[in-house]
Amino acid sequence: MPHADTCCSLVPYFDVAEGKLDEFKALGKQFVERTRTEPGCVFYAFSFSGQAAHCREGYDDAAALLAHLDNVGALLQEALKIAKITRLEVHGPAAELDKLRGPLAGLNPQWFELVADGIRR
Repeated sequence: MPHADTCCSLVPYFDVAEGKLDEFKALGKQFVERTRTEPGCVFYAFSFSGQAAHCREGYDDAAALLAHLDNVGALLQEALKIAKITRLEVHGPAAELDKLRGPLAGLNPQWFELVADGIRR
């Protein structure tokens, strides 16, 4: 019997300042190490295309996503000194997105509601 899919994805894209890519990548390694201990993290990694950076991240549910943001808050503030978020998406089922709308409102994300006919293992 399939279980309820509560998985949430945070999809940030960054524009890294010229000459700061190596510094941003070093911060990325710190993000990964800090995130490694989070029990609700399903996947987490950075990818790059020129000065553009993307963090591929998924969590068991809204609570795990919020716990992650709390865990990496100081690192994020450091990263935002050398990069700006150009796009932020939040993906998940409606009930989980509702738990995130208030806490993430200041980041002005684009919301993507998961349809119920997908596959979750």
